[in-house]
Amino acid sequence: MGKDEAATVPTDDSSMDAVQRRLMFEDECILVDEHDNVVGHESKYNCHLMEKIEKENLLHRAFSVFLFNSKYELLLQQRSATKVTFPLVWTNTCCSHPLYRESELIQENFLGVKNAAQRKLLDELGIPPEDLPVDDFIPLGRMLYKAPSDGKWGEHELDYLLFIVRDVKVSPNPDEVADIAYVNKDQLKELLRKADACEGAVKLSPWFRLVVDNFLVKWWDHVEKGTLREAADMKTIHKLS
Repeated sequence: MGKDEAATVPTDDSSMDAVQRRLMFEDECILVDEHDNVVGHESKYNCHLMEKIEKENLLHRAFSVFLFNSKYELLLQQRSATKVTFPLVWTNTCCSHPLYRESELIQENFLGVKNAAQRKLLDELGIPPEDLPVDDFIPLGRMLYKAPSDGKWGEHELDYLLFIVRDVKVSPNPDEVADIAYVNKDQLKELLRKADACEGAVKLSPWFRLVVDNFLVKWWDHVEKGTLREAADMKTIHKLS
């Protein structure tokens, strides 16, 4: 599932991939407090500098999409080697941030986060928005976590967990995605075993692991039963580490 290239993590800005550099400086993330109230905005670059995260307690809004096909298999992606944070780790279908723009700040029915998910699923996996109607995204919960990537970069996110069941055609963007795989429950267990055993250089993103360890088993059961909306709890913000 891809070789370990942790040594290629950029340690200075000059080594940053051109596409990732542009996103780091052009994208404005939504800053929130621990209750998910919007308090401002900041560049993606600054939001992911561990020094700023620690000194200024910068917390930004994020989302993680879990897309299942009609066989109830979960689509995973391996992040590209050029990603600034967590390159080449395996994670859920799509993980990113709503941006500080009108369409992605809409609070009603979590529409801003859903709009951002549509945008990034097109950017990363080539899935057109018409194949992923916003009303089909089911927000199941929110979690707050902090995770360093290396000595310079990391995450401090209030993460919306969005589930959707759709059969889609996928065309990964190599600037964002190194590989993809659909997995059933047993195949996911094997992936977890390999990651825990440091076998085959398999690594998982920290946010994906938090969802797996805290929520995914019961939520996957709801996927199979068609009862996902019954599992939703968007009032609680789970503080995990």
